[in-house]
Amino acid sequence: MLHTIWGPGMELREEELLRREQRNRKYMMDLKSENLLLNYNLEAGRYTAAFFPEGIHGGWEAQTCQLRGHFLGHWLSAAAMRYHASGDGEIKAKADAIVHQLALCQEENGGQWVGAIPEKYLYWIGRGKQVWAPQYNLHKILMGLVDQYELAGNQEALAVADRFADWFCQWSAGYTREQFDDILDFETGGMLEVWAQLLQHTGAEKYRTLLQRYYRQRLFTPLLEGKDVLTNMHANTTIPEVLGCARAYEVTGEQRWRDIVEAYWKLAVDQRGQYATGGQTSGEIWSAPQALGARLGDKNQEYCTVYNMLRLADYLLRWTGDARYADYIEMGIYNGLMAQAYWQRFKTNGQHYDTPDEGLLTYFLPLAPGSKKGWASETQDFFCCHGTLVQGNAAWERGILYQEGSQLYLSQYFDFSASLEVAGQPVRLSMARDTLTGSFHLSSTSSARQNIHENTAKYPHHPDCRVEVLSIETEAPVEFSLWVRVPWWVKGEAVLAVNGQEVRRAPAGAGFVELRRLWSDGDTLRVTLPQGVTTWSLPEDPHMAAFLYGPVLLAGLCGEERQLLVPGEDAASVLTHDGEREWGAWRDTFKTVGQERGIRFIPMYQVGYESYTTYFPLKRQ
Repeated sequence: MLHTIWGPGMELREEELLRREQRNRKYMMDLKSENLLLNYNLEAGRYTAAFFPEGIHGGWEAQTCQLRGHFLGHWLSAAAMRYHASGDGEIKAKADAIVHQLALCQEENGGQWVGAIPEKYLYWIGRGKQVWAPQYNLHKILMGLVDQYELAGNQEALAVADRFADWFCQWSAGYTREQFDDILDFETGGMLEVWAQLLQHTGAEKYRTLLQRYYRQRLFTPLLEGKDVLTNMHANTTIPEVLGCARAYEVTGEQRWRDIVEAYWKLAVDQRGQYATGGQTSGEIWSAPQALGARLGDKNQEYCTVYNMLRLADYLLRWTGDARYADYIEMGIYNGLMAQAYWQRFKTNGQHYDTPDEGLLTYFLPLAPGSKKGWASETQDFFCCHGTLVQGNAAWERGILYQEGSQLYLSQYFDFSASLEVAGQPVRLSMARDTLTGSFHLSSTSSARQNIHENTAKYPHHPDCRVEVLSIETEAPVEFSLWVRVPWWVKGEAVLAVNGQEVRRAPAGAGFVELRRLWSDGDTLRVTLPQGVTTWSLPEDPHMAAFLYGPVLLAGLCGEERQLLVPGEDAASVLTHDGEREWGAWRDTFKTVGQERGIRFIPMYQVGYESYTTYFPLKRQ
């Protein structure tokens, strides 16, 4: 089984992802601990008449919302990731203090309960009374506590979670199997996953009992029988349950858990098809298999669903080494996590706009013609995706590089540096993109420095290829296999060259291509990935298509649906580079050609407040 290289020794160097990590950290640190803890303190009775702090959180964190308290669990999980990835002592200190306050709340609640909602909510669902997803809510704080132990070494967090689990053991024992199956029909979040984690960390038999009680046979049995149990069902109810199955498989080794995960992926992705973003949902529910066009609207692709499906893809990638899961992750990164969070306008001095220069988070990514993104506030919304926002941007280091013994897998093409041990020897890998710009003059604020480089003339226009250079440092020659992913979007063949000599070519979609050799200090691997504009049609309508450049979805900046005239069969030929360069950077912006009215296209993750259209009807001439 592969494992992800992240944490000590793994350094992210991708500028845009670093910006997002830093912005995410600032958001997390700006949120005051007393506001994060408010609902927990209120439930525990730890307040006075003048207790309410300034800047109380609204939306789903309001005291009148039955999901109040959910965000803190996500926050603790994200803080643990950030600490594990970077050793950030400041965020750990804040998290440690919060965990201790939760322990005090638990003590005031009688020694077990640590939720921000009352215990009676769970008894209500036990008798069929409607209440908004209490177990979904409570899973979040359990998740945060367990991740604080697992990734940040907080022993108190484990103790609080373990005592809280005792409450669930006692409560769930009061129902028959059929009664508890009824309870599981209320959204439970990732309860299975935390029980598996706690089983791994404690070995306590009670967690095997909880795994069995939380086994949702009404979902899993028909799923294993190949029945469609997803169409028109709430997506992010079942994805966390299946993530729990994935963790249960890794902890117990029982094949039934893995069978559920693989059956779910087959039904959710392989048989359903994907939008050009990589996603499959609309209005939080699964679209019908191979029939996505009728669901193009203002509520496609919930951010939570993207984040959790990428986590599921990561499990399957680690189990199988199959690059199609890495391809799925890549599309979800660019066209989901990046397209729906931490947008920032690039502008120079003297440029002014009528709309804000930043966007925090969009609940959905609308795909209807003439859509606009709806950006959330920092403290007055706190819908579910606020939580996966801070998790999804806490540690972009994850998922770039994987290892299994003397096998290394280069999964995503982001700049990084990693120090690790391979075949018993220390090895350092560093990857950097060759931008092929020649001039590195960045802007009018960069001291006007401009180096003369042959690429300045060699690439007078935007080069339609992506070039990555991997450098290797080692104390002594070491033999290992480097598996390099050749994505589906490559135009023609990928070219792999070691120390300037071509060693391998591979066609688009070749997956992981092996280079096994005796690597020496100073060796370099140059990976050239030709790219261009491709079309992505709706599965049921080949004449309704979106455009991508490499893995990146392009958004047409227009406020309505427009038909595009296509000469011949190559629909991608209607786009050409436009505004291709600013200072020392190539820009992936395009415009239509041969149309009555022109349309400008930019990467979806660069769309802020503009109106845009994703899918266009094509008329071939």
